[in-house]
Amino acid sequence: MPTWIDLLEWVIKAVINTFVLLTGFAYMTYAERKVSALLQTRHGPNRAGPFGFFQPVADGIKILFKEELIPGGADKLIFLIAPIITVVPALVILAVVPWGPTATVSCCQISIPALKFTVGRQFFSRDVALGIADLNVGMLYILSVASIAVYGIVLGGWSSNNKYAMLGGIRSTAQMVSYELALGLSTIGPLMLAGSMSMSDIVVAQKSVWYIFYQPVAALIFYVAALAEVNRAPFDMPEAEQELTAGYHTEYSGMKFTLFFMGEYIKMIGVSAIFVTLFLGGWQGPFVEQIPWLGILYFWLKVAASLIFMIWTRSTLPRLRYDRLMALGWKVMLPLALANVMVTAAALIDITLMGWVIGVLVVIGVVIGAVTLARRRATAGQPRRARAS
Repeated sequence: MPTWIDLLEWVIKAVINTFVLLTGFAYMTYAERKVSALLQTRHGPNRAGPFGFFQPVADGIKILFKEELIPGGADKLIFLIAPIITVVPALVILAVVPWGPTATVSCCQISIPALKFTVGRQFFSRDVALGIADLNVGMLYILSVASIAVYGIVLGGWSSNNKYAMLGGIRSTAQMVSYELALGLSTIGPLMLAGSMSMSDIVVAQKSVWYIFYQPVAALIFYVAALAEVNRAPFDMPEAEQELTAGYHTEYSGMKFTLFFMGEYIKMIGVSAIFVTLFLGGWQGPFVEQIPWLGILYFWLKVAASLIFMIWTRSTLPRLRYDRLMALGWKVMLPLALANVMVTAAALIDITLMGWVIGVLVVIGVVIGAVTLARRRATAGQPRRARAS
C-alpha cells in the first residue's frame, strides 16, 4: 500500500509535468514564430521583451480579455465541454513516459560521485524514478488516451451548429481513424524488439543501439502519422482555412479557442516525447550512469529537435489534397506498417525466414504496382464522364 510519501511524490511529479507542458505550450508558439521567421527571412516577434521573449505572456493576457461567444443554435453543454475533452488527454498522455533514470534525491546535500564532489548535510535520502508512473502496459495506455482527443474535435464541430465546423469535425474523424491504424502498427516493432510494453524497458533496451537504426520504416511511419494525428501541416485538413473558414473551431473564441490551441501544441510535445522514447533512446546518453540528472537534459534536447523539425515541415510543405491525404494513410502507410511488423517478427524468429518474407512482400508490391499502373493507363485516355461512370 502506498505511503503518504509516495502520494506526495506522485502529486509533485504531476504538478511538475503539468507545469512543463503548459509552459512548453506557451513557448512553442514563440518558437514556431521565431523558427518560421528564420526560415522565411523575417524578424518574428521582437517587441515584447528582449528578442520578443515575453510575447507568450502578452498573448495570454490578451486572450483573458477576449469576448466569449456561444452561437445561438449551439448545444451549449457540449460546446463548453469539447475543448476540455481535447486538452485533458494531451496533459495526461506523458504520465508513463520516463524523463530520466532513477535518481537519488537528498536534503540538504548535493553529491556528484563521478566528480567526487559533495556539499551540505544529508537529512534524508530517497531514490526517485524520473517519471510519474511506470506501467507494464505503458504503450497501450498511450494509444488509448491518444484516441480520446478526437471526440473533443468532433463534438466541438457538431455542437457549433455551423456547416464549416461540422465538416472540419468529420474530416478529423476520418483522418485520425486512418492514421491511428498506421501509428499503432508502427509501435509494434519496437515493442517486439524490447519484449515489453513498458516505456522504461524500451528505453533501457536501447542502451547500445537506438531503435531508429533497427526500425527506420517504423520510425518514418510513426512520425508522419503523428503529424496527421495532431493536425499539423501538411495534414491540417480539419482546419483548412481556405476551404472551411477555420474548421472545427470556427465558432470558438477566448479561452475556449485557447484550449483547442493548447491541445494541439501539447500533443506535439507528447508525440515528440513518445517518438524519442520509442526510437531515439529516450533519456539515454553519455555519462547518464554517473550523473542520472543528465538524462532529463538529453531527453528534452531530443524532444526539442523533433519539435523544430515539425515547425520546419509546416513552413516548407503545402497542404495535401484531401483524397490524397486519405490515400496516403490507407494505400501506403497502412500496408507499409503491416509489412514492417511481418518482417520484424520474421527477423526475430530466423534471418532466413526474414529473407523469404521480404521476397514475398516485394513480389506482392510489384504485382499491385503493375495492376495499378495498368488501370491508370487504361483510364487515362477516357473522358471524365466515362471514368466516373
